[in-house]
Amino acid sequence: MANPHTTSETGHSADRATTREWAGLALLLLPMLALATDLTVLFFALPTITADLSPSATQGLWIVHVYGFLIAGFLITMGRLGDRIGRRRLLLTGGAAFAVLSVVAAYSTSPEMLIAARALLGIAGATLMPSLFSLLRTMFPNDDQRRFAIAVIFSAFTAGGAIGPLLGGALLEFFWWGSVFLINVPPLLLLVVLGPRLLPEQREENPAPLDLLSVALSVVAMLAIVYGLQDLAAGYDVAASHPVWLNLLIAGAGAGLLGLFIRRQRSLHEPLFDLVLLTRRRTAIPLAALLLTGIGVVGVFYLFTQYLQWVAGLSPLYAGLWTLPYIVVNIAGAMLAPGLVARYRQAAVVTAGLSIAVLGLVFVAIAGSSPLGVVVAAIAVTGFGHGVAMALVSDLIISGAPAERAGSAAAAQEVSGELGTAAGIAAGGAIGVLAYRITLTGAIPPGTPESAAAAARSGIHEGVAAAEQLGARGHGLVDAVREAFTAGMQVYAGVGAAITAAATLLVAVTLAARGRG
Repeated sequence: MANPHTTSETGHSADRATTREWAGLALLLLPMLALATDLTVLFFALPTITADLSPSATQGLWIVHVYGFLIAGFLITMGRLGDRIGRRRLLLTGGAAFAVLSVVAAYSTSPEMLIAARALLGIAGATLMPSLFSLLRTMFPNDDQRRFAIAVIFSAFTAGGAIGPLLGGALLEFFWWGSVFLINVPPLLLLVVLGPRLLPEQREENPAPLDLLSVALSVVAMLAIVYGLQDLAAGYDVAASHPVWLNLLIAGAGAGLLGLFIRRQRSLHEPLFDLVLLTRRRTAIPLAALLLTGIGVVGVFYLFTQYLQWVAGLSPLYAGLWTLPYIVVNIAGAMLAPGLVARYRQAAVVTAGLSIAVLGLVFVAIAGSSPLGVVVAAIAVTGFGHGVAMALVSDLIISGAPAERAGSAAAAQEVSGELGTAAGIAAGGAIGVLAYRITLTGAIPPGTPESAAAAARSGIHEGVAAAEQLGARGHGLVDAVREAFTAGMQVYAGVGAAITAAATLLVAVTLAARGRG
């Protein structure tokens, strides 16, 4: 449906950005890229770190994951803190801390020191994204320009996460492992120097102190939920750090604490998180769509990355290269979205993007046993639709909140995305492994030693390793293991398509059909 709104009806036709705002947008790309690359840059660096610092297996996991856990835990607090003390001030303070802590991480002399540095980097990282997205609301009051700016930032985060492993691998060819942290220092120092000149400041006029009990509840609740859900995916593997029931208990305890947090917010005159944001259809529906789409799409993409290594037999580097088609079209979809909104209603474009993502997931479910190029093409269709929809969903969330709550809205967006990602990985791992084991039960070749069969039933990692130990006798087992894993990915692609279809229907019925956006 064509968009009937003219530029005069948006109320922002005269408030177009100047050269300063566009230069500010370019500056904001620096913390976004630093934040995204730090999530994935250790994928290739960990073996080198292990050889140098000799961390235990558990310490190795914490070195990689504690950064993301602490970001998730502090998002709500940092979003509200930015509303209180000023979003630019929080961004620049966080950026300076991130630069200093990157140096500390680079020169860590023990696993404990590196884990602590990564944890503090996560807290500093939590200041960046809510401040960044809420500043876009102030810098770009014009609807079309703001959508374009959000698409640029969204694409930078996607690109940063994709190039992180490749960047880490390239740096390790010439430098020591600490260089993967030092690479972020110059751009963040540039942010601190130029930020006061190029970025505006906005804060509440009468800020009240943060409720410390609410801070504690939100941090512990988010840490427990994200940690429990992410570890749940590994809980179906013999090498799991915790058994499945314990991961469920941790995530459940986090959900209980989150309930206490919500209850406390209702009783406070100045809550840490304004629950009114969840009652506004313009913000609540996109937040729900973001959560559901994360569960559907991220879960499939997680299994796809495992498929590339364990079924297609690619090295980590080449597996990363085969994810680039998804990344490229995801960015292309995000950059195309603002232009589509100039002709069609925003909610209608979101609905169309989500529909394309559903179609791509259906293709993955059908094409899972096809040649690698077909599977990559199917996942790329999903990436394109996801890019179109999510860039605009972000704009709906940020623009739909009151200006004085933009930081909290940006934090809610990131929390929803983090929970969707964690739940998607957990659900993809659980359902994928369940389907894998059911499929494998009747497919193990006769004469396979029971020890090898038992290992294969544990998971694809163990199955491939057991088959390799059998030598020529293991060819049939490894084929069965790979076909079973492919079946598991196909099953979850169908589940993901259904979940994403639910998000599509939600947006179509509540926003697009009512002429919103």
